[in-house]
Amino acid sequence: MPLHFELVTPARLVRSEEVHMVVVPGTDGEFGVLEGHAPFMSTIRDGQVQVYRTAGAQPEVIAVRGGFAEVGEKGLTVLAEHVDG
Repeated sequence: MPLHFELVTPARLVRSEEVHMVVVPGTDGEFGVLEGHAPFMSTIRDGQVQVYRTAGAQPEVIAVRGGFAEVGEKGLTVLAEHVDG
């Protein structure tokens, strides 16, 4: 099953899509999220969100600055202070 992923800034919804996995730059280190991940919340550091559309695919890299990530029943939401691009 795919993971529902949303990337949001205070100004706009940047992404809302179904993906295989997302790797997030948490303040305590990177963490990967797949469908069915336990509920979780973390602040994020400046870095790169890596979006894997399918298993084994090369990741799409999105530069983010600050914010937090939340994993819940509906999937993963990354609320970034700023997204480059």
